[in-house]
Amino acid sequence: MTTGPFAHSLPGRPVDQWEPLSHHLATVGARASSFATEFGWAQAATVAGRLHDVGKTSQAYQDYIGQPRDTGNPSRGPDHSTAGAREAINLYGKEMGRMVAYAIAGHHAGLADPAELDRRLIEKRIEPYAGWEPHAGALPGLVSLAPTGDGSPSPHPGFSQAFLIRMIFSCLVDADFLETEAFYDRAKNQPTERGGHASLRDLNARLRDYMARFRSDSPINALRARVLEHAVGKAALAPGLFTLTVPTGGGKTLASLSFALEHAAQHGLRRVVYVVPFTSIIEQTAEVFREAMSAKDDVLEHHATFDWERAKSVREADDEGPSGLIKLRKAAENWDAPIVVTTAVQFFESLFAARPSRCRKLHNLAGAVIILDEAQTLPIKLLRPCMAALDELARNYGSSVVLCTATQPALLARDGFPGGFKIGEDRELAPDPRALYAALKRVKVEVLPGLVADDVISARFDERDQMLCIVNSRAHARKLFESIHDLPGATHLTTLMCPLHRRMVLAELRERLRNGEPVRLVATSLIEAGVDIDFPEVWRAAAGLDSIAQAAGRCNREGKLELGRTVVFVPAEAKPPHALESFWQATRPILSRHDDLLGLDAVRDYFSELYWQKGEGALDALEVDGRPGVLAAIRERHHDFSFPFRSLANAFHLIDDVMSPVIVPWDADAEALLRRIAAADRPRSGDLRRLQQSTVPIPRDARDAWLAVGALAPVHADMGEVMLAFPDKAHYREDIGLDLANVDFRSAESNMM
Repeated sequence: MTTGPFAHSLPGRPVDQWEPLSHHLATVGARASSFATEFGWAQAATVAGRLHDVGKTSQAYQDYIGQPRDTGNPSRGPDHSTAGAREAINLYGKEMGRMVAYAIAGHHAGLADPAELDRRLIEKRIEPYAGWEPHAGALPGLVSLAPTGDGSPSPHPGFSQAFLIRMIFSCLVDADFLETEAFYDRAKNQPTERGGHASLRDLNARLRDYMARFRSDSPINALRARVLEHAVGKAALAPGLFTLTVPTGGGKTLASLSFALEHAAQHGLRRVVYVVPFTSIIEQTAEVFREAMSAKDDVLEHHATFDWERAKSVREADDEGPSGLIKLRKAAENWDAPIVVTTAVQFFESLFAARPSRCRKLHNLAGAVIILDEAQTLPIKLLRPCMAALDELARNYGSSVVLCTATQPALLARDGFPGGFKIGEDRELAPDPRALYAALKRVKVEVLPGLVADDVISARFDERDQMLCIVNSRAHARKLFESIHDLPGATHLTTLMCPLHRRMVLAELRERLRNGEPVRLVATSLIEAGVDIDFPEVWRAAAGLDSIAQAAGRCNREGKLELGRTVVFVPAEAKPPHALESFWQATRPILSRHDDLLGLDAVRDYFSELYWQKGEGALDALEVDGRPGVLAAIRERHHDFSFPFRSLANAFHLIDDVMSPVIVPWDADAEALLRRIAAADRPRSGDLRRLQQSTVPIPRDARDAWLAVGALAPVHADMGEVMLAFPDKAHYREDIGLDLANVDFRSAESNMM
């Protein structure tokens, strides 16, 4: 008969069906080790897995998990994480032991700041856990914890060590989750629905067949074929850092994916992670990939507008609950899929995260091909730490990173960027980028002098049946749209429309453009985010040169005209948002220095001007505990491995949190989803993800005001204010989306794009 101690219980069922602690520690250790083998730290991960739950040997914990839930058993049991962290220090010392201790102590509560870790290691009272050794099994010695393979420390002191701790943590928490999930699936006699994906080699073969169908029957298609052939021809190069510099319309999306799959096949890499700059295009990109590879179930989209872990009912610090179900409710995608399409926000914030749900996927970035689409969109204040993370993945985790963009930022050492990426010209995947830019020139950019009034733009709309104007705020977009509302084909597009509505509008606009019908579109910058739409004339409010180039990418996109017309103007009625002022200031001197504003020389000059204008300190300006600099916060504490993980995670946000997403029941499907979620004991994660198609981001003040008067309500009682919805479409209009006109938040709204 099975005897304790136990890792997981099944109250009401015989104890011989419970999971022995020794079994759980062994399986978690083995799985964590297999994850860390990819980057040479298998033995350290083994130790983390074998020690993480030794605190469960305490009698107090065994009494706790044996109690039925309906007898008042608290949701939080005795601390069982601190014990293993203390033993790691005892066995492996203040460096290696501390590295493992961070992971063990945080496997429920998340990675801690050093003061909190030290409090738990030294001061906190925990239940006695004597006799843990036989259950943990044989542990490797200190010497064997040294990594296998050749490592290369980051030029930023402490960064490699802090990154490694987070990766060991990722291996542990993902292994712990998966083994817990497997135990409860077996107990329910149901299969664990994981894996079963097509191999990268198979997906590569499918993509090759798909790309072979395209004919080089026009100059543009011939050029795209040349880009594809050259990129794939570079696949044999050793894993590391690459660039792909292709103008809009050059086929860089599928060329980069083709390179990634071929490169992965030749070097035994495990997956492709495609990082897009904006949530608004993630589904478009994923759908292109699914179609190209006939891979409905092999392409994972991951963007989290809502976070179940923040909901009050599941916010637990150090416990999985008696049955382990709370831990399972915390689970998020672990990126165990061959193709992952995600956002820059999700990708980079996860790399600096502390919570288990955000970090558990990180080990799956080792041995991956990571394509950073539109690399120039990285926020300046986080540029250095983001670059350090990409460099670390290529340097020490066997990953290849492709900086893929139509406007390559001057981030390379050979471009004179201090501390820039050391990427040689031989690792540029595009054939002669300068010649590509010349061949793909389809637009002439002109800059209007002085300030331009809205009535000038309205008059031009009246003259042109098909024209796009992109402005810098949702407030300006609505004002300009109202001035042309009565013109045939007048359309408005902003993020005040939910994603599903925007996609339907865009599909209709493309059809009307193909048919030669009037389309007069006023939009915010969301239209620049890889949206496939083609106008003969585009106007762009003053912004950075990279934004102007993106706007020009919506002009004469298919080369039907000899040259399309892109007009840059400074609005008279709408001052550029504060966030964009420095980008326009960096653009202005470029206007007089270059005849071709979209050429490589102008783009590199612009980014050099932008970074010079900002200064070195501005490239890592995020405040951590009141002091500037992510890399500085890591560097200052690297000698004793006292890294402020929680403070870093709390501070590290690519986008300032000034907006709150709310649900609008835009169609019958959204209404049905809301009813099903409200009636469920626990909402299904799939339903929550589908609701993202009905979200609209609004100023937090507007959200709070509508919540106060009852216009917004939680979609589920347990989630509280984590997810709020309108009961109907009373505040939503077909032409402009969510109507904020009757709410006094215009000052905030004027800065929203």
